[in-house]
Amino acid sequence: MDQLSTVFAALADPTRRAILARLAEGDATVNQLAEPFPISLQAVSKHLKVLEQAGLITRGRDAQWRPCRLEAAPLRGVTEWAETYRRFWEERYDRLDDYLRDLQQKTHKAPSTPKEK
Repeated sequence: MDQLSTVFAALADPTRRAILARLAEGDATVNQLAEPFPISLQAVSKHLKVLEQAGLITRGRDAQWRPCRLEAAPLRGVTEWAETYRRFWEERYDRLDDYLRDLQQKTHKAPSTPKEK
């Protein structure tokens, strides 16, 4: 599987996205990451393994601690991929704006005809 697909697969799970959001605030241990979730430490560890395989986190060693750290570089590929589609939709919205502006101008310029009784 290519890197972008691996990252998207890792991001597909809301628990993993929440873990990444927490790590964006700073390094954390598995226990700290597991606190807000109603799942076992083993389940959190499995999520961390997926994130680690995608290159989205690293696990360090600090005495008995094994802090997890966000590695945001793989997200650059996601951003670049999504950027293409953002430009596509911006162009579509710009065309829609132009169309609505033309329509509005035509409506305001149309001569009003008196109503006949």
